[in-house]
Amino acid sequence: MEKEIISSRQFTIITLLYSIGTAILIIPASITSAAKQDSWIAASIGVILSLLVIKLFMTLANQTPSLNFIEANEKILGPFLGKFTAICFLILTFLSAGELLYFIGIFMKTEVMPETPTMAIALLFIIIIMYAAYLGIETFARSAEILFPLFVFIFIFFVVCITPQITFENIQPVLEATKSSMFYSIIRFMSIFSFPLIVLLMLYPAAVNVQQSAQKGFYIGIILGGFVLVTLIVLSILVLGPENTASRTFPSYALAQRISIGNFLQRIEIIMAFMWISSIYIRTFMYFYTTVVGLAQILKIKDHRPLIIPMGLIVIGLSQIVHPNIVHSNKYNNEIWPIFSFFITILLPILLLIVAIIRNRKAKAETSEMPKAETSNDNQKV
Repeated sequence: MEKEIISSRQFTIITLLYSIGTAILIIPASITSAAKQDSWIAASIGVILSLLVIKLFMTLANQTPSLNFIEANEKILGPFLGKFTAICFLILTFLSAGELLYFIGIFMKTEVMPETPTMAIALLFIIIIMYAAYLGIETFARSAEILFPLFVFIFIFFVVCITPQITFENIQPVLEATKSSMFYSIIRFMSIFSFPLIVLLMLYPAAVNVQQSAQKGFYIGIILGGFVLVTLIVLSILVLGPENTASRTFPSYALAQRISIGNFLQRIEIIMAFMWISSIYIRTFMYFYTTVVGLAQILKIKDHRPLIIPMGLIVIGLSQIVHPNIVHSNKYNNEIWPIFSFFITILLPILLLIVAIIRNRKAKAETSEMPKAETSNDNQKV
């Protein structure tokens, strides 16, 4: 199959929307439940620390610039151990794709269409994802370019409309949260915001046309995505209050329901939902695409497209059983997911980077010794 290439600008947009993803719906409640009105501080620290995570990912990717993450595992760790770690990574992306379908289904059923089964919503959503995976990453990148200006416009409109309802007393007193609650909030934030960005190593740097610009785009995308999330957390606290934010399943949607301009412009939260659905679409596609392409590479299948339909059907079924209810989902994302994702998205890249550096130094040492040996043999002949 012909190799697909995207531009560094498209990669930046994908990074921005992917980093927001489901975080735009669940992050405000997740970290506010622990850090209360100081959750915006925890989120800001999380964004700064996420830059170190991106540095780790880019350093690892630059060790094998012509390979994606699945191929890099086999190249660095060997065919057996590399396949094992790649399968562990694909388990994470596969489960995450099913969970995101669950999120979009439960969100639509809870907030928008309560009488519609979640299966119907998940089916419609996965059809779009499967079609995008069939068309390829280049087509997906162009669709992200189309969604990006709409996302920005709706976000700015959202912030402007909700600003008059701000109550600054809700964010006081500042720095009241304990060190442990701040720590847990930062880890929760990073586990949803920056840890999953390892999936973008399926694109960077092998599928990006200008790698130097893509490096800057990686940082720009994560900073802008972090700015969007911190802004939403701050607005949720200032308008809803920390207790109300922590108790709601989707506080950012509840925030949009508060918009009222002159008792004329009301009930426009469904327009705001487009902003959330577009970011979830980007992340769900990347999880699904990574699973399908990675499985094809492990099985030595040249074209991943025959796997799209069977994997799509399996993901639909998974979305219906991954969480029995929203309470289980919240507990999983707050307690299990940070640990699970840390092993796959942080410890595994560190292991790969260490092994890659050792191998590169060993290879350089061997190549430097070879000319010396050849020179000594020539002197003996003379």
